[in-house]
Amino acid sequence: MDVKRYPRVGETIFHERLENGLAVYVAAKEEFNRSYAFFATHYGGMDMRFRTDGEWQDTPAGVAHFLEHKMFDMPHGNALQTLSANGASPNAFTGIDVTGYYFSTREHFEENLRTLLSFVSTPYFTKESVDKEQGIIGQEIRMVEDDPENQVFFAMLAGLYQNHPIRTNIIGTVQSISQITADTLYACHRAFYDPANMALCVAGNVDPKRVLSLAREILPPKGGEPVERDYGGEEALEAVCRRTQLEMEVSTPIFQLGWKVRPARAGEDRMSRRVLFELALEVLLGTSSPLYAELYSQGLVNQNYSYGYEEHDGCAFLTVGGESPDPDALMERIMARGERIAAEGVDEALFHRLKKASYGAWVRSLNSFEHLCIGMAQAHFAKTDFLTFPQIYDKLEKQQIEAVLREYITPERAALAVVMPKEEL
Repeated sequence: MDVKRYPRVGETIFHERLENGLAVYVAAKEEFNRSYAFFATHYGGMDMRFRTDGEWQDTPAGVAHFLEHKMFDMPHGNALQTLSANGASPNAFTGIDVTGYYFSTREHFEENLRTLLSFVSTPYFTKESVDKEQGIIGQEIRMVEDDPENQVFFAMLAGLYQNHPIRTNIIGTVQSISQITADTLYACHRAFYDPANMALCVAGNVDPKRVLSLAREILPPKGGEPVERDYGGEEALEAVCRRTQLEMEVSTPIFQLGWKVRPARAGEDRMSRRVLFELALEVLLGTSSPLYAELYSQGLVNQNYSYGYEEHDGCAFLTVGGESPDPDALMERIMARGERIAAEGVDEALFHRLKKASYGAWVRSLNSFEHLCIGMAQAHFAKTDFLTFPQIYDKLEKQQIEAVLREYITPERAALAVVMPKEEL
């Protein structure tokens, strides 16, 4: 087992790749009485088209999320109930390109890890249970369709991308999930829940060797070949639709503004790009930036405000969203400030202040076992190292921020989606 120490952040990570291809990462912390385990597959809502046995498979939108729901079913009970009865707090989530199952516990860690590895690696679906779940998820979809923040986010993505499946809502539609069968779920589990396509990340008062031993005992001894995926081909760097407007039951307009970024291949400086682009957003429109202070004082934004950078296979984007009485005016202000900073340069003192604050936030985030484990899994799938961010911050220069704003904060790369209050008849 390899041992890698990160003295800058006080972390020691035990790592090994098992014979079946599973990547195992353990942050052993003897001083804590709590432990956390995260078992993830590199498979999410955007993985709808893939090739197995030489044939392309097209699956309906929402399969990854549907499969996550059904994985807790076991021949003799429900894994959620088993874990809860054994002192654990379990849950799961489906993201754009990752599905993860996890638990936190102060006792019976090994028994709970055994349960986690067992139910995630052993699918059990019946026609009756799938039919029943379609009704349950159908209700969830209707709730999501009534959620303006969810709707405006995916409307923004549809404005950015022509073909990439990231533009499709992870949960799917009532019509798309009606096409899902037990055979669909078994096929997707076989393709993506392969140990070679997965990562097990653990943090807490645990023995790394016991984690490896349990993984070897419970999981299949051999892994399969990587599954080829199709994300719709290369996209133009320009946004597809500059502005999209929806009407829903809201009191204040809700907006999501995104900018299309050239995606990098997995392992191609993805960690450096993430740090750089996140800091660029902090400089331009973060809650500690001069622009945010102006916008807030003028009532163009409020505390319902968030921003970030995302990168997945074949796509990457910057985004900011929240509530605003005039999203179009807000967009103009942001674009103008971006152009101004790119031309005149970033204030030196502001750059160093925000760089220091951003670095501190990254370090503090490691206090969360959940953030640490999910970060290690996502970095593994992206073929990078989550804990190298201190060295990246060391090399950051304000000219890099200016270059990002100059290249990407432009009208042709931008897509604005707005949810306006529904007009009364």
